[in-house]
Amino acid sequence: VQLQASGGGSVQPGGSLRLSCAASGRDFSRSAMGWYRDVPGKQRELVAAITTSSTPLIPDSMKGRFTISRDNAKNTAYLQMNSLKPEDTGVYYCKVEDVPPYWGQGTQVTVSS
Repeated sequence: VQLQASGGGSVQPGGSLRLSCAASGRDFSRSAMGWYRDVPGKQRELVAAITTSSTPLIPDSMKGRFTISRDNAKNTAYLQMNSLKPEDTGVYYCKVEDVPPYWGQGTQVTVSS
């Protein structure tokens, strides 16, 4: 089982990025998936999650700028990030919310002018 996260990079404040998390090795359509991040000075935090029926679960602190979606046919989850801020800089991880959970390798997002 592998999760391949991609789409990270460097953007200026106010810019956008779309992260992808491609799962392989089994069918994840019956698993919730989530995006988490490690940012300096904080513990790993949930950015957004999505249920098997594609209902998004986004913490209040992340609402308005982050959108999560999934394509079960492609076994892939996406995180659209808009109006990025320097404090969004960090490593973003995707996770399959199973027992045990599966984590991707992380993709770096840098927001800087």
